[in-house]
Amino acid sequence: MHPSFATATKWTAFLPRQVQRTMAPLAGIIMLVMCFISNFGPFDATSAEQYHWSNHEPEKFPRRIWQSWKVNPYAFDDRDHMVAQTWPQKNPSFRYEVLTDYNDLYYVESHFGPAGLNRPDIVHTYRSLTAKIIKADLLRYLIMYVEGGVYADIDVEALRPVERFIPSRFEEKDIDMVIGIEIDQPEFKDHAILGPKSMSFCQWTFMSKPRIPVMMQLVDHIIAWINDVAKQQGPSAFTRAILKYMSQQVGHQVSWDTFHAMDESRVVGRVLVLTVEAFAAGQGHSDSGNHNAKQALVKHHYHASKWPTNHPRYKHPVYGEVESCNWVAECVQAWDENKAAFELLPLEEQQRQLATKEAADAAQEMFTVQGGLDLLGLPMSPGEPGIDFTPPQGLQLL
Repeated sequence: MHPSFATATKWTAFLPRQVQRTMAPLAGIIMLVMCFISNFGPFDATSAEQYHWSNHEPEKFPRRIWQSWKVNPYAFDDRDHMVAQTWPQKNPSFRYEVLTDYNDLYYVESHFGPAGLNRPDIVHTYRSLTAKIIKADLLRYLIMYVEGGVYADIDVEALRPVERFIPSRFEEKDIDMVIGIEIDQPEFKDHAILGPKSMSFCQWTFMSKPRIPVMMQLVDHIIAWINDVAKQQGPSAFTRAILKYMSQQVGHQVSWDTFHAMDESRVVGRVLVLTVEAFAAGQGHSDSGNHNAKQALVKHHYHASKWPTNHPRYKHPVYGEVESCNWVAECVQAWDENKAAFELLPLEEQQRQLATKEAADAAQEMFTVQGGLDLLGLPMSPGEPGIDFTPPQGLQLL
């Protein structure tokens, strides 16, 4: 018998029998607690945090699907509801959650405020951001850092279950992140406008384990670049961060050459990179294939993200955006040549051409079918999948 327990038993002998019956079990419970404390040490908040993150299953991706939107799913319009519901339908065993414009700040404050990771800079930046597209970028990285799982934009449809994201030849325990290629057009790498986005990974859908350093690197980059945010965010920043993370993992520089014209997925630095067909099929460029292929995992409908229209980029007053060429080399060349020629014209001739263009745009607006296309859930930007490509008005293909 343990000496302390024997002493306690001897002491209780002097108490009335009824009290003895109550004290005996209590003494046993006290001794069990004392043994537990002596073996495992005192409980503190630091230990709790370490225990929480060291005992999740790092070899498995969390079975969670995250999206963010203006309103909660009960208030979705029909178009958003039809697309969003594909995720829980295809993945019934996953937790599905949507953060909204009404609860996103509470989420950020809870996880990154004093009671969480204590990053007041993150909370302040998120609270002060007014550019919704940048706020959405930041939020997805914050969620993935804390929670992990799958993130998908609200206009991304699930074509296959998440379990198909990792081909059977790979081990889930060897992978920390799953991404796909969006644009693989390195022949435009030196183009003044298209160059930075000509080789990029897709960020409208990706999968991550929690506490992956690259997610916090992306968050820190957004905060550091907030004064020049229009140039620094989006697929280009996402791609740079991923390539840097891969390079750190493998110990040498990883360039886009590793992924150019890739015909099968591969793992580099614990990041599984899927072919362009997986997350970005049907684009009409980058050899992206179509959504009927077995490798196509999601379908991006483009009706919500509207990166091109919400994010500032160069638009020529007569020839429009070079992105409207949808990476067609002849069209890009013609756009470049027309722009250069326009800049050499006398100011009076430039103004005449601009007036002609504005009059043509006004006439075309009277007959626009944009509203009808929007109701059908088709893309709104020229050159996006679902709309036949036609060069911008006034652009002559040479």
